Amino acid sequence: MASSAGPLHAFLAGTGRDSRGRLAADVLGFPDEPLEEVHDYIQWLFPRPTRSGAQPGAPILTQAEIDAVRADPSAQDTLKRAAGRMLRFYRDTRWWLRSYDHNHLRITRIIHSLRILTGPEEARRFHNAVLELNDAAGLPVNARSLEYWADAAGT
Repeated sequence: MASSAGPLHAFLAGTGRDSRGRLAADVLGFPDEPLEEVHDYIQWLFPRPTRSGAQPGAPILTQAEIDAVRADPSAQDTLKRAAGRMLRFYRDTRWWLRSYDHNHLRITRIIHSLRILTGPEEARRFHNAVLELNDAAGLPVNARSLEYWADAAGT
């Protein structure tokens, strides 16, 4: 890849750093505790074309970056590894399995970003895996979050 379409593309391609100087590989190497406690990485790993309410200074995904990420095998690989890491996080932790939790917003973001950047199959795969975790825990997640997840997945 000769150049990036912007900071999000560069980050996902593995050549750029986020606003705190981290590479995507650094974030993907976080243990579970920082994944829970740090709140400014998710907008970089799973960007969207709308401003983040939680991190208003996070970059916004542009159409040029969407096109570049879709066409870049390195960025696609990062997104798939990021989805796998977050799914492992949700499988290995249980604190998000309650009626309301900030991770429900993260899950919506992840599903929506995957749908935009990798396509509906990856989004549905993540969505279905999270639904299975919720089912196995006795369905603690509120109906509104479940609706947001379904909308993000396009189902």
